[in-house]
Amino acid sequence: MDDLIATLWADLPEPDDRMSGRVRERAERVLRPSGALQRLDDVAVWLAGWQRTTTPAVESPHVVLFAGDHGIAAADVSAYPAEITRSMFEALRAGVATANVMAAEVGATVSVVDVGVGRPTGDIATEPALTTEGFAECWQAGREAVMELADVDLLVLGEMGIGNTSAAAAVSAGLFGGDAELWTGRGTGIDDVTLGRKTALVRAAQRRVEGAGPLEVLRQVGGSELVAIAGATLEARTRSIPMILDGFVVTSACAALEVARPGSLDHTVAGHCSAESGHRVLLDKLGKPPLIDLGLRLGEGTGALAALPLVRLATRAVNEVATFEEWGL
Repeated sequence: MDDLIATLWADLPEPDDRMSGRVRERAERVLRPSGALQRLDDVAVWLAGWQRTTTPAVESPHVVLFAGDHGIAAADVSAYPAEITRSMFEALRAGVATANVMAAEVGATVSVVDVGVGRPTGDIATEPALTTEGFAECWQAGREAVMELADVDLLVLGEMGIGNTSAAAAVSAGLFGGDAELWTGRGTGIDDVTLGRKTALVRAAQRRVEGAGPLEVLRQVGGSELVAIAGATLEARTRSIPMILDGFVVTSACAALEVARPGSLDHTVAGHCSAESGHRVLLDKLGKPPLIDLGLRLGEGTGALAALPLVRLATRAVNEVATFEEWGL
């Protein structure tokens, strides 16, 4: 598995600087004061580089949602029981969940992938979340979910798994250090007593992986859907598919790639900053300012979907606004 990942990392594509440069030049000449929409212009330039075109667009976005159960759900660290994972997985697959409705509104298609529903991971406080074989299976499932896509110009990854903000906090703490309190938030809306249990669990998991490499941290204290997200993200990079990062869980999984090889997430932008306290810290460490900050805390790719129209606006505000020269000025 390490050899396969190393091979993928050895040949990661870079953005087309010529295309992004030409879009930057146009953005500086359109009918508005220079820099008036700077952040949106930057997004259009970023997208142009990865789509390898002077006319970046969001016409065929897609969402891949990964679902899996966590053994730590039995430790009473969530406001909801573990059984909710399967119920929500079925709702997502039936097309009636929030993510489905939001995706339809912004013109995105959705696929839902089971990487561990009914097959909970280990208790990360005391044992690895996944075996080496389990890690490889989830990683490959993430890659294959992206391999199966055709004509996708923008990708969103999402997740569903009761207890996975605990895993995200443990992964972040394992990657970057710092007190468990820094990374641990209220997830689905837990009370103070439950937050105390959750923080203690994250602290125990962090101690177990001290000194471990980033992908080993992900295997030890992450979860099946987190590993699949990491595999999917790297596969998207190899295919030059730009991505909008969703919330804390998705970003923590992807952070393992960035720590392992800086620059691995250059094909991504942060869609939003969630209500999880650790998410803001993580985005700062990754140098990924969010496009929106609404205090969302659902997951399922919904924060990234809420930001997707901004990416579409950014492209149209460069492509379709006349330049001063075109307007005869």
